[in-house]
Amino acid sequence: MSQVSQVSQQPEDDEFMGFAGPILVSKLQEAGISPQDCRKLSDAGLHTVESVAFTPKKVLISIKGISDQKADKIIAEAQKIVPMGFKSASVIHAMRSELVSITTGSTQLDTLLGGGIETGSITELFGEFRTGKSQICHTLAVTCQLPTSMGGGEGKCLYIDTEGTFRPQRLLAVAERYGLDGEEVLNNVAYARAYNADHQNQLLVQASALMAESRFSLLIVDSCTALYRTDYNGRGELSARQGHLGKFLRMLLRLADEFGIAVVVTNQVMSSPDAQASMFAGNDKKPIGGNIMAHASTTRLQLKKGRGNTRICRIYDSPCLPESEAHFAILASGIGDPEEET
Repeated sequence: MSQVSQVSQQPEDDEFMGFAGPILVSKLQEAGISPQDCRKLSDAGLHTVESVAFTPKKVLISIKGISDQKADKIIAEAQKIVPMGFKSASVIHAMRSELVSITTGSTQLDTLLGGGIETGSITELFGEFRTGKSQICHTLAVTCQLPTSMGGGEGKCLYIDTEGTFRPQRLLAVAERYGLDGEEVLNNVAYARAYNADHQNQLLVQASALMAESRFSLLIVDSCTALYRTDYNGRGELSARQGHLGKFLRMLLRLADEFGIAVVVTNQVMSSPDAQASMFAGNDKKPIGGNIMAHASTTRLQLKKGRGNTRICRIYDSPCLPESEAHFAILASGIGDPEEET
């Protein structure tokens, strides 16, 4: 993915959207950590000082060549560089006021989300087939490249596809709508197909390496849970599945914190036998992944089918958005408002 280089780089000393940018792990050499040890950390997927500071000691010790004593020194030096203590609520409020939101392409959907898809957190889209999950992902892969003045994130997109639903021609249609050069838009999307749950995890290590080299504003995983449903079967493997999924989601959250990117994951649903027997049988579909998925996602959006190409999005869970819903449409040019239909 070396060709993913079209979006202009931000200056290293320029704070972007209140996010100063990640500090490369080589910075630890100034604190007395050897170049060889820095290389070992990088080979293990820890490409920034932030990722080292966020990593438990037992994980560092598991890296070949990193002893218990070395791990203590590395953690101590990393935490001197990365502030990990308490901050006042006013500081957090000021930081959050500078967060960028990425437009979905629909003004009604953006209004529901308080401006769009929030950076620095995980947004989950779940629903049945044909509810618009992948279509939203394709539109976001283009809008994240727009200037912030147009509702974009001024960065590239990483797209992990587990179901084989990625279609570049959809990106070209959205790019034409916004007046962007189609070839540049495609070059700014780093795409990878995941073939099993382990491979899906490995791709995040590669993703962190790409993010350390260039400015990305969005990471998409479509779908986050599909491979887990096939790789782990029955209740006997449920604990292993949830443990593996939990580590994957934790790494996603770490990348969101570390690089200030928006993370969007799609999720499948399953029928709930309990709901069918209750008075609330109208909502008998629930997202898979259990509590692990529920706690990892910052904002959860439920998508439902409407009439024709219209879809309904409902705030299922959010720390700051009220429970409400909005209508959007799947158009030839991506996601838009229903009244845009011709």
